[in-house]
Amino acid sequence: MSLIAFFISRTRPKSSYTLWTTVACRLSSTEPPSGGPTLKDENPQHEDKRSTQGNYEEDIRNKILSASLPYVPQLGWSKDAITKGAEDVGYPGVVHGMFSRGGGDLVHYFQTSSNSQLVEILKELQNKHKDNPLPPGDFAEKAIQARLKMMIPYIGKWPQAIAIMSLPPNVPNALATLLTMVDDICYYAGDRSVDFNWYLRRIGIAGVYKASELYMIQDKSNEFKDTRNFLNRRLVEAVQLHDIISKSEGTSQAAKDTIQSVFITARNIVGLNWNR
Repeated sequence: MSLIAFFISRTRPKSSYTLWTTVACRLSSTEPPSGGPTLKDENPQHEDKRSTQGNYEEDIRNKILSASLPYVPQLGWSKDAITKGAEDVGYPGVVHGMFSRGGGDLVHYFQTSSNSQLVEILKELQNKHKDNPLPPGDFAEKAIQARLKMMIPYIGKWPQAIAIMSLPPNVPNALATLLTMVDDICYYAGDRSVDFNWYLRRIGIAGVYKASELYMIQDKSNEFKDTRNFLNRRLVEAVQLHDIISKSEGTSQAAKDTIQSVFITARNIVGLNWNR
């Protein structure tokens, strides 16, 4: 064991020993320890142990990032916020080194956790109107409103989040969370289409959501009333445009193929699989 790992083992609780030993080894050397296991030596037991360790580290990361979110309004989407969050849950501030993308990791955590919360809201909304389902447009409007509402505590720092997720290393994560969100909305709204409309609806909702997001960061109205009105107008326009394109005989097959290809390519780049 390296000197760094030895020191950490004496100064950190045993519950975090595995995590910190892993970090310490990476800091102290880029070469594997002499006499350590090689790929040929690995067996299912080693793989299970490594999987358990990976889950443990992921839990620690999520715990730190969750504790960091309350500091975003003051410190922004930054390593400073992560440092504060780490200290709140009992880890030293230097643990921010675990997050190679810094603010990008924090924004991505917020996006994925918000998407998970949205799924629960969509399930409740679906069950609430089980006997009398909402029209897809109304369902999508309520879903987008719920998702935008999650941004409110961080609205002052959201332009920074947009800028961070526009950086090349963060674009795949940003695209993945957006596509996952719009697919969840369409799915729980009752969309089971397997034709061109599948792509058209998702592209439409993604466009409406991003437009509403940009409008919201400039909205000074009471309780973001103007944003809700803006969202409603954009959805009405999107539905009208969808009807025109899907029913128009003039829409060439080449145009449809292009839209499908772009969507599938984006989905494959971020590694999403939507076989429900």
